[in-house]
Amino acid sequence: MESFEGKIAVVTGGGTGMGRELVKQLAAAGCDVAMCDVIEANMAETRRQAEAGARQGVRITTHVADVSDEAQMLRFAGEVAAQHDTDKINLLFNNAGIGGGGSIVSGDRGEWEKTFNVCWSGVYYGVRSFLPMLVAAEEGHIVNTSSVNGFWASIGPGVPHTAYSAAKFAVKGFTEALIADLRVNAPHVKASVVMPGHIGTEIVANSRKILTGRETLELSEADVAQTKARLSAMGVDTSQLTVETLGQMIEERARRFHDDAPTSAEQAADIILTGVKEGRWRILVGDDAHMLDERVRKAPESAYEPEFFQTFVQEAGWRLGQ
Repeated sequence: MESFEGKIAVVTGGGTGMGRELVKQLAAAGCDVAMCDVIEANMAETRRQAEAGARQGVRITTHVADVSDEAQMLRFAGEVAAQHDTDKINLLFNNAGIGGGGSIVSGDRGEWEKTFNVCWSGVYYGVRSFLPMLVAAEEGHIVNTSSVNGFWASIGPGVPHTAYSAAKFAVKGFTEALIADLRVNAPHVKASVVMPGHIGTEIVANSRKILTGRETLELSEADVAQTKARLSAMGVDTSQLTVETLGQMIEERARRFHDDAPTSAEQAADIILTGVKEGRWRILVGDDAHMLDERVRKAPESAYEPEFFQTFVQEAGWRLGQ
């Protein structure tokens, strides 16, 4: 797909981060866009920014939908068909994702399953819901967002990361299998898997809002207990930590994740769209993603040893404590 002009794209998780930047860049390229998110106010801001730089005549629509709920995704597809007056789309970006559900041993099951369902089922339901419209188009492209955690299930020693990593491994495997499936049954539709490294997005803050159902980062008693348990597992003395201190730590972590990232959301979206234009099925995003991919392939048996992480952090320039 050498040009996005005159095409129709669907972007999940369009309210912030890479989703927002994908919407803006697609609209600037002359592509109509339908986005979904669970936070309506975020989508309104994305739409405002996208319309400011969009080519004349581009249509941008917003849709509230939880990607982990198949009924909501099917409704979203119906709304796209009605509001864009079409039975086809050209591009599907299954981008929505949250973090959480670190440990299956000691963590909260509800948080674990919500994280897994958003990150994995959201991709699966996205493909299921929009595949008929992609097949109906003259050319189509499915872009599924996995992660470096789709080939390396860790964020460092002492920090479980099971739900997110399991989901991202599933997305990667599903997309690779989908490539062969489409070649046989719908050869005009392509598929790519995106594997970002550390990208400057609002995923830390947004994930907390979605998992708790609260618009603020204010901590409940259960939040305090869970946070202290996680910190204790990492060897941190939590006996003197107050609720206020814990809240400040969480807010600072969210800020640093966004501000200290080596790759911005805008840069990430540009890399993804360039990869789609070039027809690449495997799109690594960020120098850190390329470094980590090379390291894991070179020494898979040592990929989960502390030394592997420490030397990678030094090479990639990741800041400890982010």
